[in-house]
Amino acid sequence: MTDLKSLLDRQCAAFFQDLPISAATRKDRLKRVIAMVADHADAWCDALSEDFGHRSREQSMITDIGASIGPLRHALKHVDRWMAREKRSVRFPLGLLGARAWVDYQPKGVVGVIAPWNFPVNLVMAPLAGILAAGNRAMVKTSEYTPRTAALFEELAGRYFAADELAFVSGGADVGHAFASLPFDHLLFTGATGIGRHILHAAADNLVPVTLELGGKSPVIVGRSADIARTTERIALGKMLNAGQICLAPDYVLVPAEREQAVIDGLKTAASAMYPTLLANPDYTAIINDRHHARLTAWIEDARAKGATVEVVNPGGEDFAASSSRKMPLHIIRDATDDMTVMQEEIFGPILPVRRYDAIDDAVGEVNRRDRPLGLYYFGEDAAEQARVLERTISGGVTVNDVVMHVSMEDLPFGGIGPSGMGAYHGRDGFRTFSHAKAVFKQSRLDVAKLAGLKPPYGKATRRTIAQEVKG
Repeated sequence: MTDLKSLLDRQCAAFFQDLPISAATRKDRLKRVIAMVADHADAWCDALSEDFGHRSREQSMITDIGASIGPLRHALKHVDRWMAREKRSVRFPLGLLGARAWVDYQPKGVVGVIAPWNFPVNLVMAPLAGILAAGNRAMVKTSEYTPRTAALFEELAGRYFAADELAFVSGGADVGHAFASLPFDHLLFTGATGIGRHILHAAADNLVPVTLELGGKSPVIVGRSADIARTTERIALGKMLNAGQICLAPDYVLVPAEREQAVIDGLKTAASAMYPTLLANPDYTAIINDRHHARLTAWIEDARAKGATVEVVNPGGEDFAASSSRKMPLHIIRDATDDMTVMQEEIFGPILPVRRYDAIDDAVGEVNRRDRPLGLYYFGEDAAEQARVLERTISGGVTVNDVVMHVSMEDLPFGGIGPSGMGAYHGRDGFRTFSHAKAVFKQSRLDVAKLAGLKPPYGKATRRTIAQEVKG
């Protein structure tokens, strides 16, 4: 196993040796990491498909290759502006006397990244855009569930970066715990909420600032004014992308009672049109491993046993039970109740509970009695209702009239709140997350302390200053 502390020490030493980190150095690193992704796109897609048992090549190109290069190029384009010194005002009359204040955005040092398995390229590269633009070095712990992709990271990184600049390590839970316990200058973890709690505990001993990108049950609220065909197509697309193995996937749908059947029919039509068959369909991705497939199957049976109606969208009439594939069709859960596991845990697969509501405030109340989600989705053309949903719910982010898409807007912060995460990154917000905003005040040449009566012995000028401060 890599000596993690030794590797961190080498990166820290190299970081201080290199200060200050010029814009040219930052841009060079961004260009090299872009090349590491773009020049080996086919190899990345092969590795991803091998790790999943089958993963759509086109999907991988969209979600892991293109979606990685985009944020990196965005950072490359804007890093000069992000780095610029930010002037701030000073208290009157200090500015008139020649005092000045500003903020310098400095790199923090070495940032640790613990990456998940569901988008194992993108969820390394998207954070690296901000990390490298901010002038940091980085160590990345890849997921043990995607070993081929992890091995490719380690194989390729050395061709583009020195180990004291950017390094990748792999391994199981023991390596993950040791990694999270290192005294990084910042730590980013993307993954499950339960593991996030352990990461936070491990980082606390070294007072490492942490950004947690977790998950949760991201709800869809379908308003009465929603276009059902468009709404259900977009929900089905977001739910079945990566076979639902997305932290932002629609986790359950809230529909007006009188439109429930129309929504369910729309979901079936949309899913069938996109995936008329599944087992041999190269566009549809498999469940990551046997354990997760068994978990999802058990949750479906739990819902059935507790009274739910499960509608399986299987337009090709395929025999999944007889297949050795881990592909799973979309399962729509009707009459899902709170005692069912699918309404208690983040699903992370192609299972979609649909629940009814009577008034929009009932839907809002349903969302608010659960943990705050990473994403929330509202469909409808009623501006007042949209405003009510947005104003009365709290979530990491929102997409209106679509799902998931806010994550791809590089100029928006991406992050959760409460159990769905803390902190945010992407674009300028990522640059600032991984930078230290250093406040600088430059005093006037004049003896300001004497003029203001701040220097003993205190007297009339002191009392005048106190009076001004108190009265405002």
